[in-house]
Amino acid sequence: MSNEAVAAVTEQARQTPRNRRQEETFRKVLAAGQEMLRETSYADLTVRAVAARAKVAPATAYTYFSSKNHLIAEIYLSLVQQVAYYTDVNDSTVDRVEKTLRSMALTVADEPEVAAACTTALLSGNDAAVRAVRDRIGGEIHRRIRAAVGPDADPRTLAALEMTFFGALVNAGSGVYTYHQIADRLSYVVGLIVGDDR
Repeated sequence: MSNEAVAAVTEQARQTPRNRRQEETFRKVLAAGQEMLRETSYADLTVRAVAARAKVAPATAYTYFSSKNHLIAEIYLSLVQQVAYYTDVNDSTVDRVEKTLRSMALTVADEPEVAAACTTALLSGNDAAVRAVRDRIGGEIHRRIRAAVGPDADPRTLAALEMTFFGALVNAGSGVYTYHQIADRLSYVVGLIVGDDR
């Protein structure tokens, strides 16, 4: 099956809601992929190996993940979806946004293999399935930043925070800074963008 055909099938499967059994299989393969990333490098990971670890047929894994990069992108999306929303009105806007960006930046900070693989996968070429997941990741990040800023968020502020965050991830992913250093730098920048209302 060609990459385009696999991507089309995978995209169709993503748009069609999964039943409970399908969702369990999807999650099982995703978990197996994350476990393998912790143990091996990006180069050594294959969808077939992940399928074997998950105890499903390779064809089943390819039903949900069109490529290794698609699988890794979905792993990162799953990690981002686990980041809490910071919306406590007793905290200042700066504090809420700092907590949000810090939590998202540190998602893969202590898992260098996962971090490196996610960077490689998400910055990979023109894989339609990866692009779709990148859009969903962007949506998750946008929702968390918007929730932290509050309901009357200036779209320019949101755009500046998002661009800053994505730029920070690229710096961390390329090794210019560690994820912990990026989290600290983001805290500094938030005050400049949002204004310190503490």
